[in-house]
Amino acid sequence: MSFHDLDIGFAGNPLDRLSQAREDSRLLAGLAAAPDARAVAFVQSMPVLRLAGETLSSLHPLAAARAFGAIREEVLLGRDGNGPAFALLLPDDAAQAEESTDAGAFVDQRRLILPAFPALQIRDLRPLANKAALPRAEIALLAQAKAILHFHAHHPFCPRCGAPTHSAQGGWRRDCPACGARHFPRADPVAIMNVVDGDFCLLGRQKIFPEGMYSCLAGFVEGGETFEEAVRREVMEEAGIRVGAVRYVASQPWPFPASIMVGCEAQALSREIAIDRAELEDCRWFGRAEVLAMFEGRHQQGFFTPNPIAIAHTLLQHWLDEGRR
Repeated sequence: MSFHDLDIGFAGNPLDRLSQAREDSRLLAGLAAAPDARAVAFVQSMPVLRLAGETLSSLHPLAAARAFGAIREEVLLGRDGNGPAFALLLPDDAAQAEESTDAGAFVDQRRLILPAFPALQIRDLRPLANKAALPRAEIALLAQAKAILHFHAHHPFCPRCGAPTHSAQGGWRRDCPACGARHFPRADPVAIMNVVDGDFCLLGRQKIFPEGMYSCLAGFVEGGETFEEAVRREVMEEAGIRVGAVRYVASQPWPFPASIMVGCEAQALSREIAIDRAELEDCRWFGRAEVLAMFEGRHQQGFFTPNPIAIAHTLLQHWLDEGRR
């Protein structure tokens, strides 16, 4: 089974990123001046949304988005058939917390607003994706914007000499005028793996997971390590299971803040679990029928799998589908 980009959460970005044009200042200026230029705006790592008819949209006319506040950074995301698209970073203090007046509310109703634009909404990207509150292509565009704006927000100074840096190459590089260093955004690779043994797979849960949720094991890839080596190391460290063959299944951009999830299926060589309690609250083997029940919300103990937006869901779906052949 193969997966199209649109089957993976935060993937399916429709933009031509125009990477070959980022050094062309005249072209960049022309794109920004185009009447169909659009922008997404972020404040405190969250997108600013507007109502478009009865639905939400994160895309604003560029001129309108520039009026939301003092723009810290402006980045060219690319262009599609609807025109060029940019990402704008607002200062944190552009947004203010607003308390709900609903006395009967039993959950925290605090939300952020732009005081000068009360009709706009500020939402976290993850629940927007989980609830499919925006089109998939727009969610993917926001993932790109969130990752690159995080880079700018957290790299105002040169790590080599400490001098202030400035944006360059359409927002895809930061240059240090003091020592000449050039700094590029990074994507942190994460190996996430469905460890299988015949009709069983290994799932674990962390304390921060919602009660009852089990997911695939995962961990960051370290320097000087292949993805296959990272899979074997992480599974041994967290669950004490030896792993043999590892195969690639799919990947996913994960903008929290700027990771790339590389999904694999790994063959277990042992069965006895030894949990690292510092990493996992629980870890156990699940049969195909049990995982299917978790997918369908009918597990006897109320266990369930991650939301379809997560690549762990894709890996488990892939394994279930292969078992039906």
